[in-house]
Amino acid sequence: MSTAGLGPTPRGPEFVPPRTLGAPTLAAPTLAAPTLGARTLAAPTLAAPTLAARTLGPLTLGQPTLGAPTDARRWPMLLLAGLTVVGLSAGAGGAAGYLGARPDTPSPTTSTTTTDLVASAARVLPGVVSVQVRTVSGGASGSGFVFDGRGHIVTNNHVVAAGGAVTIVGSDGRRLDAEVVDTDPGNDIAVLRVSPSPALRPLAFADPSRTRVGEPVLAVGSPLGLSGTVTAGIISAVDREVRLGGSSRQTAVQTDASINPGNSGGPLVNARGEVVGVNTAIATMEGGGSIGIGFAVPIERARQVADGIIARG
Repeated sequence: MSTAGLGPTPRGPEFVPPRTLGAPTLAAPTLAAPTLGARTLAAPTLAAPTLAARTLGPLTLGQPTLGAPTDARRWPMLLLAGLTVVGLSAGAGGAAGYLGARPDTPSPTTSTTTTDLVASAARVLPGVVSVQVRTVSGGASGSGFVFDGRGHIVTNNHVVAAGGAVTIVGSDGRRLDAEVVDTDPGNDIAVLRVSPSPALRPLAFADPSRTRVGEPVLAVGSPLGLSGTVTAGIISAVDREVRLGGSSRQTAVQTDASINPGNSGGPLVNARGEVVGVNTAIATMEGGGSIGIGFAVPIERARQVADGIIARG
C-alpha cells in the first residue's frame, strides 16, 4: 500500500536515561573577622513636641451643676465648650526673659510665704469681676479686672467678640451694665466701661523687669462660672512665643497655675498683688483639657493696648 503524501513517519519521544544526582559538597564559608574601626554616632535630633494652645473661649452660660457626670463622653465636651484651637511655637524663646540672679545682685523678690499669697488674694479679689454676655442665641461668660478709677474693665476680646449685652458682676455681687469701649483682636484685649463704684478697686500693675521665672503667682477669675476662684502656681517662662488666633507670634507669660474656661480676661498676679498678665490661653495635647500650661498677655502690652483704646474712646 502506498504511503505517499502522508509525510514522515512520526517518532516517539526520545528516551532520556535517569540521572543520578550526587549530594552537593558544602564548603564551609570563610568568615573574615571585621576590623572594628571607630564609629561616630551622631546624636539624634529631638524635635520639640507640638502642643496646641487653646484660647480660653468664653464659658457658655447654663453649665450643668458640677456633680458626677451621667455621660462620660459628653462631660469633657461641656468643659471645653467655646475653646478655639490656635498654634503654639514651643521652640526657642521660652526662657529668653529669664534673668538669673548673680551672687553680687540681690534678688528683687523675697521668699514668699503662704501668708503673702493670702494677703495677695485678699488685695486682688475686690478688683476682679465676672463678665457676662447675653446674645440672641444664648450667652457666654469670662473674667475681667478693674483697670482704673474711671470704671474701665480689662478682659479678653474673645469673651465679648460675639456681641450682645454685657454686664459685670463684682466681688460684692453687684451687677452693672457695661459698655464695650473697643477691642484689639490681635492682642486679645477688650476694654469695658461701667459706672465707677468704690467697690471696684483698680489693681496695681507689676514692673516687668522684676518678674522672674519660678516666682509664685495666683490666677483669679471665674472658671466654669465659679466667681472669685483663686488658684496658685509659678511663672514657668516670661517670654514664651505663642500664636493666638492665627496672628503672628507674640510673647506671653507661661504659668502652671490652673486656668480653665471662664478664666479668660482675669488677672495673673504675683505675691504682691500686682498684675503680671491677662489670662488668655491654655495648651492641650490631642484636643484634651488643661495640662498645667497656661498663657497670659504680658501686663505691659495689655496696659499699652488698653491705654490706647481708652484714649480713642
